[in-house]
Amino acid sequence: MKIELRDPRLEAAIARFEAWWATLSPRERVLLTVLGVLLAGAVLVYGVVKPLQAARAEAQADIRTYETLSARIRAAGTLQPQTPGQRRTGSPAEIVQAAAQAQALSVAVEPAGGGVRAVVTEGEYAKVVNWLTDVNRSSGLAVTSARITKRPTAGMVQAEVTFAP
Repeated sequence: MKIELRDPRLEAAIARFEAWWATLSPRERVLLTVLGVLLAGAVLVYGVVKPLQAARAEAQADIRTYETLSARIRAAGTLQPQTPGQRRTGSPAEIVQAAAQAQALSVAVEPAGGGVRAVVTEGEYAKVVNWLTDVNRSSGLAVTSARITKRPTAGMVQAEVTFAP
């Protein structure tokens, strides 16, 4: 059994090309060869090299971004979990105020609906998050809305939080 790998259409196209090529003058052959090489070079540069360079630059930018984020996370420190079993008692305003004092935060508390609204004008991000966690774990209060805004100082935030039972 013999397998034929030749395609008659391909062979006909090659024969037509060879016949056409033979009709060209040596000068035309050189010009077409140079044009083909230039075209292949342009395809190589703009179809392969440039996209690879762009992908590499984007990957390096992503690496820098993730390294920066990782450094910021490490610099922020760890969040300290509240010891279980410690329940706060009193009014919602007293509970929120006591939890803030435990984190060394200055908080303005005012009644809002059935709960309280607390404002931290400036505090460390980790302390604010620990404060929110402390209030949630040590009482029946839950955060119903929160707006935490980055301050100009690194690691500092402003927070407006509403707690409800």
